[in-house]
Amino acid sequence: MTATHPTGARTAKREWAVGLMVFGAVMLMIAGILDVLRGIAAIAEDDVFLTTRNYVFEFDLTSWGWIHLALGVAAVIVSMGLFQGATWARVAGVGIAALVIIANFLSLPYYPVWSVVMIAMSGFIIWALCTVRKDDAWVPFEQPPSSP
Repeated sequence: MTATHPTGARTAKREWAVGLMVFGAVMLMIAGILDVLRGIAAIAEDDVFLTTRNYVFEFDLTSWGWIHLALGVAAVIVSMGLFQGATWARVAGVGIAALVIIANFLSLPYYPVWSVVMIAMSGFIIWALCTVRKDDAWVPFEQPPSSP
């Protein structure tokens, strides 16, 4: 005797899981591209950034530029892995988003409003990548179930 399971609920769960993975991948790619642009602007010592005195975490603007540039490039690479549905990319995506949160928190005095926006965006990325269960995740090139 074989048990049959309704495929509708499984398909709906899978669609939500795929949607959250794609959302996380797109948001991580956008955050990465914006971080690359922010890093380039900081390396070029653009006048966009505010310099404050007497801040607890005082760093050179050029070093912050290199940090943001490296995090942005890593985020773009990891987001490409997320589009393939790789488990390593989910783990790395959460780690990169957490590092982006920390870097933006520490760079609050240089660009305060944008840092808060990036912190919120990274929080959504972590949420999207952590809510998908492994058994619901999308597997690329998955074979459709065969009919008896």
